[in-house]
Order: sequence, then structure tokens, then C-alpha cells
Amino acid sequence: MSIVKEFKAFAMRGNVIDMAVGIVIGAAFGKIVSSFVENIVMPPLGLIIGGVDFKDLSVTLKEAVGEAPAVVLGYGAFIQTVFDFTIIAFAIFMALKAINTLKAIGEKEKAAEEAAAAAAAPPPPAPKEEVLLLTEIRDLLKK
Repeated sequence: MSIVKEFKAFAMRGNVIDMAVGIVIGAAFGKIVSSFVENIVMPPLGLIIGGVDFKDLSVTLKEAVGEAPAVVLGYGAFIQTVFDFTIIAFAIFMALKAINTLKAIGEKEKAAEEAAAAAAAPPPPAPKEEVLLLTEIRDLLKK
């Protein structure tokens, strides 16, 4: 099998396509949550702790010399990223929890429907007279 055919077979499997869709949606979701954290959550939080903008928090390790830029340890950007991650992880956790709850509800409803169908099923018909006679003859022969 040629490499092109093997790659096509690999790429067209259902789980690979599902994964690709999940990655694209996840990236878009990450951008939305990052914007939410950066533009909605962090400004009031910075205001509460004294007007601090987390992106501006840094430590200069070496001052700029001539054309060489300063060496800066930007721990504020790291704090921002940690907040982003925490909120994204929590949002994904809540989404998965909701999906699992919906699955459990669906499974309970399905089980209830199956139980109701089994309870509503008519009893099996009584055996015919010929079957009863043959059963009686069999029992007499055994004695």
C-alpha cells in the first residue's frame, strides 16, 4: 500500500476527524475564555488589589544596554496564563459534568422505557390443547 493511501485511510478514520474538530473548537473556546479572563475578570481583580495590571508585573534582571534590550522576567503574564488555564479547565469540567448528567438521565429514561415495555407485554398465550395432551401422555409414560 502506498504512503498516500495509508495516510488517507488514517486521516479519514472517524476518531481522527472528531479529534481535529475538537482541537479547532477547543482553540476557539480557549480564545474566548482568554479574552474573558483578560478583559472581564482581571481588571476588577487588579482594581481590588490596588490598581495592578498583571501584565505589567515583572522583574528586570538586566537593564537595557545600548541596542540590547532589557532582560525581563514577566511573572505577571504567567499569572494571567494560570488564571486563563484555571478558568478554561473549570469550564471544560462543567461541560463534561453536564454531558455526563445528560447521558445518565438518558440511560435512566431508556431503562424506564424498557421496564415499562416489559411490564406492558402480554403474557405468553396458553398452550394449545394438543400440547397439553402430549405433555400429559409424556408424564404418564415416565411413571
